[in-house]
Amino acid sequence: MTGNGTGDTEALREEIRRTRVELGETMEALAAKADVKARLKESAEQAKERMREQAAQTVARVRGQAARGAGMARAQAYEKGELVRAQAYDKGESMRRNPVPWAAIAAGAVATVVVLMIVRGRRR
Repeated sequence: MTGNGTGDTEALREEIRRTRVELGETMEALAAKADVKARLKESAEQAKERMREQAAQTVARVRGQAARGAGMARAQAYEKGELVRAQAYDKGESMRRNPVPWAAIAAGAVATVVVLMIVRGRRR
């Protein structure tokens, strides 16, 4: 301590200044808590941001699933097309090897046309 008391006075002033700063910060925190409208607005903004993020994630997930589904559909269509081509080729080969069924069908069609022409000719 000094004889004139200036050391104590300066220390007190410094402590008062710190106390005022702390009190100001405390008052700001209390005012922020008491401002219900601002707190609600902030909560609403946070909720909107969460919804945007969830929507973006959902869109990305759905697009991924759609792409995978389209790829699977293309693969299945290709496999079915190959199967149909193979079956058609097999049928064509069997017809080339054994033309008798086609000849019988053709003869039946010709006979039907001839009968129809005869029946029509008699009606006139």
